[in-house]
Amino acid sequence: MTTEQELQSLFNKLDTDQDGKISINDLFLSPGLSTIISSETSISTPQELLVNYDSDEDGSITFEELKSAVEKANNLT
Repeated sequence: MTTEQELQSLFNKLDTDQDGKISINDLFLSPGLSTIISSETSISTPQELLVNYDSDEDGSITFEELKSAVEKANNLT
């Protein structure tokens, strides 16, 4: 389980260009971090994360979208 602060820290590490979004390229370029996201969300691939949680369909994941995925998996404390 992850706290919101830990999730924000993870998000910031993945958001390499600091634009407030994690692109699919960011996820593929950080396999260790995307593995952590997979374990926290029960989602196996970056594409699956985008398909299921990219609510604004812009091809990237915001912190709120990532938080929603972790909350749905009941892994946010």
